[in-house]
Parts: sequence; C-alpha cells; structure tokens
Amino acid sequence: MRIINSSTISCGICIFLVGMLHFQAAIAGGFDYADALDKTLQFFESQRSGKLPENQRVRWRGDSGLKDGFLQGVDLVGGYYDAGDHVKFGLPMAFTVTMLAWGAVDFRKEITDLNQMGHTLWAIRWGTDYFLKAHKQPNLLWAQVGDGDSDHYCWERAEDMTTPRTAYKIDEYHPGSDLAGETAAALAASSIAFRPYNSSYSDILLVHAKQLFSFADRFRGLYDDSVQNARHFYTSSGYSDELLWAAAWLYRATNDEYYLKYLVNNAVYMGGTGWAVKEFSWDTKYAGVQILLSKILLEGRGGAYTSTLKQYQAKADYFVCACLQKNDGYNINKTPGGLMYVREWNNLQYVSAAAFLLAVYSDYMSDAKSKLTCPEGQFQPQELLNFAQSQANYILGKNPKSMSYLVGFGSTYPVRVHHRGASIASVFTLHSPVECVQGFETWYRRPEGNPNVIYGALVGGPDQKDNFSDERSNYEQTEPTLSGNAPLVGLFSRLHSVSGATGSYQLQVQAPIGKPDVPVQFLHTITKAWTVGKTTYYRHKVTMKNTSQRSITDLKLVVENLSGSLWGLSPTQQKNIYELPQWLKVLKPGSECSFVYVQGGPQAKVTVKSYN
Repeated sequence: MRIINSSTISCGICIFLVGMLHFQAAIAGGFDYADALDKTLQFFESQRSGKLPENQRVRWRGDSGLKDGFLQGVDLVGGYYDAGDHVKFGLPMAFTVTMLAWGAVDFRKEITDLNQMGHTLWAIRWGTDYFLKAHKQPNLLWAQVGDGDSDHYCWERAEDMTTPRTAYKIDEYHPGSDLAGETAAALAASSIAFRPYNSSYSDILLVHAKQLFSFADRFRGLYDDSVQNARHFYTSSGYSDELLWAAAWLYRATNDEYYLKYLVNNAVYMGGTGWAVKEFSWDTKYAGVQILLSKILLEGRGGAYTSTLKQYQAKADYFVCACLQKNDGYNINKTPGGLMYVREWNNLQYVSAAAFLLAVYSDYMSDAKSKLTCPEGQFQPQELLNFAQSQANYILGKNPKSMSYLVGFGSTYPVRVHHRGASIASVFTLHSPVECVQGFETWYRRPEGNPNVIYGALVGGPDQKDNFSDERSNYEQTEPTLSGNAPLVGLFSRLHSVSGATGSYQLQVQAPIGKPDVPVQFLHTITKAWTVGKTTYYRHKVTMKNTSQRSITDLKLVVENLSGSLWGLSPTQQKNIYELPQWLKVLKPGSECSFVYVQGGPQAKVTVKSYN
C-alpha cells in the first residue's frame, strides 16, 4: 500500500540487417523472459481475494474475504488485494486490468506462443468478474473494500482478517469520474482481449464499459472526494485523463466514431494535446492516451481528425524522447546504473509502465515504417525496444547490485518482501490464527526471510543512487503492487519474441475459456441488453455448428449457470440436460442451429454431454 499524492508533470520496421544482427546477438545470452513472465502471472494468483479455484498454483494462499459486501447487501467477493495489504482499491486495480488487457491485445501472438494466454486471461478475468459485481446499476460502482487505516494497524494473513471490510461506492450524488473512467477503460480493453475466445463475455464487458463511461462523463468529480478513505493511499490528481483514456479504449473496442469525436473535441479542454508528461501510472494516463491515438494516425486512419491526432502524437513523442534521454534536457531522471527514476516510493512501477509503452510504440512505428523525431535527432523503432529492454534487464538483475527485483527470479532477489501473506507461515502450515498484534511481534520484526516466496512480485526497487535495503520495514523499496506488475506481462512476452529463444514455455494451462474435444463449435453473442431496476438483462444467442465431415444425431447439451428462460432447445428429464428440438434431429456437416436465453449477468456454460 502506497501513500502517494501523484501529480502530472507538465511540460514498417526500417532496420538495417547489421543492426538487427547486433541486437539479436546482444540479447541472445540475456535473461529468460519466459520464466519471468510465468512468475509475474503467479504474482496475480498470490493477490487473489475470494474463493480460490482448484487450479490455483500459489499453494500457500487460501480462501479469504468471503463476506466482502455482505453488510452492504451486495456480493463483492473476489478481485485483488492491492499490495502487501488487504484492501481492494478500485483505481489501481482497474488500471492493472487495463494494462494486463493491453498486453493481451497487442502481444497476443507472443503470449500465445509462450502458452501463457490461459493464465493471462484468468488474471484479467479475476478483475473483470469483480468489476461486474461492483457495477450493478449504470450510475453506481463499488469503489473499495476494506479500511486502509485499520489495515495498517494489523499484520495478519488475508485468511485471518479481523479488520473492517467496509465497502465504499460512488454514484451520481457522490461521483468519481476517474475511477469510473478507468474501470470503463479496463472493461473495454478486456472486451478486446476476450473477443477471439469468448465473444459473449466480451459483449457483456463492453455493455458495462459504455455505461461506466457515460456515468463518468455525465456526473463529474474526483473519486477520493466521495471515498475519502482512499485519499491517504491513492489520491487522484484529476479525472480528465481517465475520461480520455476510457474514450480511447472504447473507440478501439467499438470503432464507433462517437468516441473519436469525444477525444478530438475535448483534446484541449481535457489536456490530451496540452499536457506533455514524463510519467505513466495508475494516476496519470496521458502518455497512454497519446500513444493509443498515435496508432490511429500511424495507420493512416486519421481522416478529418488528422490535425488533432498529430498534436496527440507530438506529446507521445515528448514522453518517449524523455525516456530515451533525447529531449533536449527535459528528460526523465536516471540512476547511475541506468534505471529511470520518477519517485522515491515504489519507483519500479513507473519503470515497468514506461518500458511497456516504449515496446508498444516501437511496434506501432515499425508497422508504419516510421521513425521517432526528437529534439536530438531521429531514432529507429528498434531503439525504443532496446531501451525498454534495458529497463527490463535492470529489473531482472543487470544492475549495480546484481539483484533481481522480481522475487523468485534469478539467484539473488529480495527475501524480506513487505507483504503480510508472504511474511507469515501459511494457514496450511500454521493452522492457528495469527492475530493483529501477534503478527507484528512474531513475524513482521523477525530478521529471517519470508517463509513464503511470493514469485513474480515486482518490489518498489532501488533509490536514485541504485541503493537497495532488503528489509520488511522498508516498504518504499520492498512492497510489491498490482499496478507495478501488470505492464510486465506484455513487456516480457514481447522481449522473449526477439531474444533468440525458441519454443514455448511448457506448463499446464487451464484457460477460462475452452472448446470441448467434439465436432461442435459454439459461438456466444449478445443481441440485446436492457436494465430493469437494479439489474441488467442480456439476450444471449448461442450458435452451434457441426465442424465435422459427418452428420451428428442425438446431440445432448449441458447448460449450467442458467437463471433465465431458454428457447430453441427441448429439456430432458435430467437436470440441465437439453436436446435439439423435434424438428431438428440431425445436424448435417457444416450446418448451424441456434438457441437463445435471457438472464442477468454472465453467460451460461454450454457443453456437449453426448452425441452420435
């Protein structure tokens, strides 16, 4: 948990063969980015709140927070704990999901080649399922669960929590445009990530994203004015960037010109073309907006909006040039060891986010066969990726301390991580509860390393002189955060693709989506959505296609998690088992048929029970 008052700071690949060969040689003997990626994804499992799934890999964690929202009469079980604490802060959690989804969208091939798309989508969905629970009405969003102040007075495992699980919300009378906007961005980006795998879930996310954007834009205000408990931990510097950020992701998800017009019409008023920044973070999104909109311009899709998009791109270039130290003195500070340095508190979160942006922008410019123009010259897209790699390598151990700041990676890494769960023996080892004060006396102050290795946790990192103290009490440097880790998923997958390594990372993946090993393909879509009272209902259409070369008869389906009415199938005497209607007993090769159902919430689970 960080007490930060962050403020905005004003202010086709054209690569020669020799240069490319030099780059490949330089990184071929580098770090195992596939292993770093796998460990990073495990960190998100360490931060899970709620009922843990059977395929949970982090075995020292147990179920927790199972009554979240109970006192308020709403189900808020799930989501993520923010850092080394047990508060579910909405703003950084939403930014985390946005960044995870951006990585899954832009580096889909790279993540898939590493056999990690299943774990990546689960990391995203653990957040989006929670957001859907938190957004039961168009103009209401549950913003936070847990009291940050009381949480700080206790050092206990999530499974033993005794601190208040107070839930806080924003609504039209207590607005929070920054939080609602960031959550809209997260759901819009996630809808793109899920589109190739689960179109029905993607549609649901997009419905909520649009509602949240309208809520954020219509009822404007800072979320920490409405949720003052968050003010000491995640103070917002403004909401204009989140409104632009949400609109940018909604345009990418829908291609609806309404959102592009919004970005153009509000470019000056909301600072999108006015703010030149040297930070990208959970609080400051301008650089992300500017690079997203530069993509439209680089692809030649600017049209009548080209002039304004060029102004956005000029600010994107400012940020990137400042990272590369080519901005005529207006650069991001660096440590003697070469690490970007933005803030004393958890600096590596800013490094991971900036490195991700450079990797993304490098690809956008490469695809457009464009170059970066800085005050100190022109630079090839590859140079952006090189710099992003230098920051990733610093994190993984190429630094004056020769220490990996990604826990569990390499031979030397922090062992006294400021994290309650990692620092106390697991509930599966020490079965008796660890109470609030006992946790401080017995576990927090012990000099030994943590009993549980929290694999993949990106700690706060070294100071401006590359110094680092591996002490549990040194929370500025040893506490990991969701928002710091999220950009690493896309970054490590991109770097692995050019590292000279071959093959995929071998592990057992259980994705949140999947197709049964039968010759029937299901396509889920949402054809209509409407709100009655506090509930949003969806009309789901499921199209079944015979993908085999022979006719299918006696097809029986299992339809689970169905809470509404269903049309187009015939029920059997067995619970949840349906068959094709009387008039359609045979599904011929390549033929399709459909059925529909109406219910609130996520889609029903449809699988094949049997067929001939």
